Amino acid sequence: MSPLRVATCLVVAAIQAASAAVELQEIRLGSKQDIPVLVSPAAHEAEEEKPAVIVIQEWWGVTDGIKDKAQRIAANGYRVLIPDVYKGKVGVNKEEASHLMGELDFQNAVKEISTAAAYLKQSGAPHVGVVGFCMGGALALGSLAASPDIDAGAPFYGLNRGLFDVKTLMKPVQGHFGAEDTMEGFSDPLTGRKLAQDLTRAGNEHAEAYVYEDVGHAFMNDSPAPWKTFDARQKEMGFPPYRADRAEMAWTRLLSFFDLWLKSYEHVEL
Repeated sequence: MSPLRVATCLVVAAIQAASAAVELQEIRLGSKQDIPVLVSPAAHEAEEEKPAVIVIQEWWGVTDGIKDKAQRIAANGYRVLIPDVYKGKVGVNKEEASHLMGELDFQNAVKEISTAAAYLKQSGAPHVGVVGFCMGGALALGSLAASPDIDAGAPFYGLNRGLFDVKTLMKPVQGHFGAEDTMEGFSDPLTGRKLAQDLTRAGNEHAEAYVYEDVGHAFMNDSPAPWKTFDARQKEMGFPPYRADRAEMAWTRLLSFFDLWLKSYEHVEL
């Protein structure tokens, strides 16, 4: 193993160890208490005043992988919240995940995420960001556009133009896409680049999209689950194997983006 890969693995292991200490608890939101979410509880009043990040699931549901991502963000100084838009269901294979996503009311999911954002603001968070992966990337942009309580959004390899109007979305956006992603119109690199271009042309001065070479869809997942190996995942889904260096590059950019827009309280309100 090369020195660079050894160093990357050590960094990942250290971050995972720190992230594992962040506890997530389930609460229910909404007037009918019918919106289940996982949150990092505030141990004292000062923690309630931390900026917050909403982390939105892939088409599988609220998996350990999504919880790990939320815990890593929390370990970097944020309150985190994971909306469970499938209400406890998790796809155990691609057919079941596809069915769950096909049955989802996306507009209602955006409303539920907006309710979660309002809860975070009302309970003390000065700024709220949103990040989503795959299906969650599409919901992240939709909720960023819909909620006055969300200040910045980062979609990873997922886009649904029916959930937002590019001409009116002027909040900070940072997109992340894999160069080998073949899901045209949803998460391929052309779609990612066009998102940033269209937002910029419409007047959004804080829109950017990164494309990562040698990786494809789901490149942030350091586990091949529900497959046993990355080779098995690639054979069935066509996704290239995990590249820790690419994922770490994206993590660095994402956390810097949130630090700028959620922790820098002197920035101009958009």
